[in-house]
Order: sequence, then C-alpha cells, then structure tokens
Amino acid sequence: MITIEQYNPCNKKQWDSAVKQSRNGTFLHLRDYMGYHSDRFNDCSLVARDDDRILAILPACFESDTLYSHRGLTYGGWLVPSRHFDVTTMLMVWEKAVAFLHEMGIFNIVYKPVPHIYHRYPCEEDLFAVFRAGGKLVESNISSTIDLDEPLPLDRGNKRNVNHAIRNGVAVGESCDWQGYWQMLDSLLMAKYDKHPVHSLDEMLLLQSRFPENIKLFTANLDGELLAGVLMYFCGSEVAHCQYIASTERGRDLKALTLLFDHLIKASAQAGFRYFDFGISTEQGGKYLNHGLVQQKCRLGGRGIVYNTYMINI
Repeated sequence: MITIEQYNPCNKKQWDSAVKQSRNGTFLHLRDYMGYHSDRFNDCSLVARDDDRILAILPACFESDTLYSHRGLTYGGWLVPSRHFDVTTMLMVWEKAVAFLHEMGIFNIVYKPVPHIYHRYPCEEDLFAVFRAGGKLVESNISSTIDLDEPLPLDRGNKRNVNHAIRNGVAVGESCDWQGYWQMLDSLLMAKYDKHPVHSLDEMLLLQSRFPENIKLFTANLDGELLAGVLMYFCGSEVAHCQYIASTERGRDLKALTLLFDHLIKASAQAGFRYFDFGISTEQGGKYLNHGLVQQKCRLGGRGIVYNTYMINI
C-alpha cells in the first residue's frame, strides 16, 4: 500500500537516512544542506511509503501550480534504495504522487534527475517514468567530466602550462582563506558578468562547517598572493565536482589554474573518486554554450555529461 506525504521536519533523521542509503542521493540532499536557504523556497518535498517503510523521497519545492525538483539544488529527482525497488515500483510511486499533487492543486512538474555520474548503482527508473508521463526535455546543460579510472592526458599546451607554473614557484593546495577567495571571486564575477556568487560568504562558511569533508577550498598562490582557486564538492566516493572557479590576471599569466587542476585531478583519483566534474559551460538552460570554456575543459581531459531538466504536465 503505497502512500505519499509531504516531508515533515520531525522526520529529518528518517529523510537523511534515506538519502544515505539511496542509490543516487548526495550530501546536497541532506536536510542540513537543503535547509540553509529554506526561507527562499516553499518546500514541498515528498516521501513515498509502503506502510511505515520509506520507498523513495523527492527533494522539491512549489510555486503556484508547479512542483519543482528543488530549485535550490543543482539536481534532485526521486532518490531510491538499492534493494526492493524496481521500475514497476517507480511507476506506482509516480502514479500515487500525481494523485497527491492534484489534490494540492499542482498540475505541472519541473524535474531535474540526478545525473548518472552521481549514482552509486544504476538508477534511471525515474527517467522511464518521466517518459511514460509524457515528459518533455526543456533544458540540457553540458558539463565536462573526467573518468578517473581511465583519465585522458593533458594536451601538450597544458603540460607546458603546468611546467611554467612550477618553474615560477606557484604553490597549490587546500586553503582556509575563504574570505580572501570570496572577495576575489566576487570582484571577478562583478567585473565580467555584473553578478555576485550564488552563495554569500556567510552561507558558504555555514555549509562548509556542516560538511567539512565534502566542501573544501583549494587555491594557487605565489609569495602570499592569491592567484586562483577552485571550490570543490566531494560527493560520496563518486564525484569530485568543481563549484566555483576563478583566477586573477596574474594567475592566468602564470598558468596557476592549470597547475591547480592538475593537482586536483590527480588527488581525486588517488582518493578513489570515479569522476572529476568541471561543471557546466552553458547558460540559459543550454541555449548558450561558452565555446572557449568548454574547449579549455576538454583540453584538460573533460568530456560531455548532460544535466537535463524535464517538464511534465500531470
């Protein structure tokens, strides 16, 4: 007997346990991560149960008559367990969820499945359910990802860049200079795009304090001068993901970012991660491709992975 209910904060421990035991959940779906911006969204996360046992959970919020795979997250479709859950169960969960949403006056779903590189075990039953429900692809953002089991080598130009940075004494490694990096990142984004980072420094420090093993800052420096940096999200043992990337003009001259990426790629492989994901090179839901950016990532060994979004009228 499958039932659907809205997430209740009283069940935080159950929710987090379901994320950790799922095939496709990451630390982004834990309530201590989702909760940092709870004032911005109307949470409508769903829990599917079979009697008292959680079958699946859906991080979500709503606006008007539309349910969104949580708009504060990069991805987050139905998170499901490894055992006792197959595509027939997924279709039943979907049917029950649609009936539940109709009762709430919700008739559309914007759905962002978890990309397969984050899966601990194959987990695309939800995509079949989206197809069966008449879902249409409305966004496709291209990311660049390295398979760390068989990484492609840097091209000759980037090998020269690494050697150039080393010869000039650039040092790379984990950093605690969050304030210095955020000031640099903010000034660079404002100068180029007239935008601030999505996360404020206070928000980032809060998240890092809650997930110190998952969220780490790495920088390149020369004689105390900050040249470049990358904020890393480490998701389980599957993906080392680049969240924010920035370099000063001097850092670009010294090829500091190339050296930093070379360090991070090798360190992620040694730590046992399966993929190194540079992040997307698109804007406007995939309608605009930054050709120069994607080519830079390609020369470092990255190849295409899509982060898709579907619209379903229910």
